[in-house]
Amino acid sequence: MKPLLALTVVGSTGSIGESTLRVVDRYPDRLSVVGLSTGRNLARLSEQVARYRPEIAAISQSTGDLPPGVRAGDQAIREAAAWPTADVAVIAAVGFAGVRPTLAAITAGKRIALANKETLVAAGAVVMPEARRHHAAIVPIDSEHSAIWQCLQTGARSEVRRLILTASGGPFRTRPLATFGRITPAEALAHPTWSMGPRITIDSATMMNKGFEIIEAAWLFDLPPERVDVVIHPQSIVHSMVEFQDGSVVAQMGIPDMTLPITYALFGPERPPATADVPRYQPAQRQPLEFFEPAPERYPALELARAAWRQGPTGGAVLNAADEVAVAAFLEERLPFTRIIPLVERVLSEHVVVPNPTIGDIEEADRWARRRAEELAGTAGGRVMTH
Repeated sequence: MKPLLALTVVGSTGSIGESTLRVVDRYPDRLSVVGLSTGRNLARLSEQVARYRPEIAAISQSTGDLPPGVRAGDQAIREAAAWPTADVAVIAAVGFAGVRPTLAAITAGKRIALANKETLVAAGAVVMPEARRHHAAIVPIDSEHSAIWQCLQTGARSEVRRLILTASGGPFRTRPLATFGRITPAEALAHPTWSMGPRITIDSATMMNKGFEIIEAAWLFDLPPERVDVVIHPQSIVHSMVEFQDGSVVAQMGIPDMTLPITYALFGPERPPATADVPRYQPAQRQPLEFFEPAPERYPALELARAAWRQGPTGGAVLNAADEVAVAAFLEERLPFTRIIPLVERVLSEHVVVPNPTIGDIEEADRWARRRAEELAGTAGGRVMTH
């Protein structure tokens, strides 16, 4: 009989959190839930508490009466992340709010199944040394990094030449560049492959999400961003690849379904038998697979992310925070689509890097970048200039 794994899920009411609980439902004899937490969705959290009966449940923000057993506040979220009986902390919270719970789980020595981009993009310079110090394994949930992790099982890290992240290219892969100034939020939110939240969908359209993934891959797999490439793959079947020094390329493939990388994050490198509802990839029944180089003039966010890494350890925090503000301004129709990346570039160019940051320094860089980006978004009127 395989051992039971106890999970605590930070961000349990979001897309990844809900998908994680679907995985729990698939393997009830292997997985249990001892902790649940959410930002503000009390109604859904209450339903989850009734179903999974966790030992701790927490909500960051709540204005109403809390049901029995549900705690409120950021400290309660961190307690849930580090809950003593949990073996694995699934970090599925959205935004910078996921960083402190991740650090709490690391300090408690948990295995971290990480879906929160900000943890490494913004705070990798603090998070990774802490993980090494506390012997806390960090394993990826993002489909691209999960694919890299799986491909790396076939060779030694010293044999890796480069990592190749795949990207759908978003909804504007073939749209004429001359028309980008007329892109509306509704058009940008119509992702061709994945169903995601608004910010990550816009980040997919600009490919800033892939820039973030370059930074994440550099932290996770200890390679410089110059050895992390990106190719556009519209079908989203090949989730990423690894090229080894002998010229061999190993790819991981599958139907776009987040429960598959979540399952591997929880059990990997073990692969439990799939249940009947797991989607199967049938090569002969699907369209050909295509790959394209991303054009720099269409996707300048990729090089901007590499520039943020080269800038120094607080560059990622500024990149992430400024992008979040710029995307919100676009969705609110305060900023044209074509000015999202220039605004982020402007904020990054003004940032003074902190060489050996604490988590407090990272948080201050985040706050400063948000303030500066809001100032620029409020005055730009579509006239933000690149440097």
